[in-house]
Amino acid sequence: MIGRHLYGYGREIHHSAISTSTVEDQLDPFSLVADELSILADRLRDIVIAEVPKLTSAAEYFFEFGVEGKRFRPTILLLMATALHVPVSVPAPVPPPNVVMDTFGMDLRARQRCIAEITEMIHVASLLHDDVLDDADTRRGIGSLNSVMGNKLAVLAGDFLLSRACVALASLKNTEVVSLMAKAVQHLVTGETMQMTTTSEERCSMEYYMQKTYFKTASLISNSCKAIALLAGQTTEVATLAYDYGKNLGLAYQLIDDVLDFTGTAASLGKGSLSDIRHGIITAPILFAMEQIPRLRDVVERGLSDPEDVDLALEYLGRSHGIQRAKDLAAKHATLASEAINSLPHSDDEDVQRSRRALVDLTRRVLTRTK
Repeated sequence: MIGRHLYGYGREIHHSAISTSTVEDQLDPFSLVADELSILADRLRDIVIAEVPKLTSAAEYFFEFGVEGKRFRPTILLLMATALHVPVSVPAPVPPPNVVMDTFGMDLRARQRCIAEITEMIHVASLLHDDVLDDADTRRGIGSLNSVMGNKLAVLAGDFLLSRACVALASLKNTEVVSLMAKAVQHLVTGETMQMTTTSEERCSMEYYMQKTYFKTASLISNSCKAIALLAGQTTEVATLAYDYGKNLGLAYQLIDDVLDFTGTAASLGKGSLSDIRHGIITAPILFAMEQIPRLRDVVERGLSDPEDVDLALEYLGRSHGIQRAKDLAAKHATLASEAINSLPHSDDEDVQRSRRALVDLTRRVLTRTK
């Protein structure tokens, strides 16, 4: 379990990071890997082509409409590949549609790009399945696939993406990496199940919330970062640092996401604000508010099915420091992610240093994002 030692309740949080005053450090992490992200996007669209046109349309729905956003996860993984002393090579040729490459003969960078592709397919598959489970109408401002094409096709599209990810993963012929990514998929299912089947005691537990958050959000990126290191033949210590970066960045990301559910707008989030609490899902801001205002727990334990209880919970939240404490906890995990990068073995290579600065910069961007 992710115990108290991982998230603590300290209010004095200091977000340390690599920083200098040079203009170069004001870099855009996404621009550093823009060319590879473009190749990855094309590759993903080829991979999801199926024998049945309707399934292809469903599977490529998010990729076609750009709902995947700025490809946050592939960006992290490509930057991590360079940060671990791996030089950027000339992109490998893209195979014809419907052909999943045997990556065993690829150069290392291409094998690591394959991890980025696999991670993105698993992530999008989880979104498709989550939208069905949540009966969601929108995803980042457009109609969710289940609302456009129906639940059955949305589920099948998610399954298809997972199957494509499995084929690509098997082609790497690395059992340790296969095990890591399989564990991440298992964690996604476990986390969603934890959210659906909580007892009253569990819903009010910060430890339970953090464990669920790790499973649902942080496990995929942390295990993917570790896979990048393992493919590069890095030591156990370096692989663990890569994992720690992904884990803590993922936790920080979700904590801010939970804050934005209360402070953001439907337009900026691409979904209805207050979505979680209206579905009875208790997140960090409410959990922290409960510590400060114990009678809020009585409201939460009633299930929040009554709109008046939701309004009352929001009133208590507004009178507490729940939002700020959740932000503080996110900052703590962002600091831990930065420290993991700072602890990597020294390198004088400029590309390595630039990628490491970009990874640290992403921890700041996670904390300051508004959508």
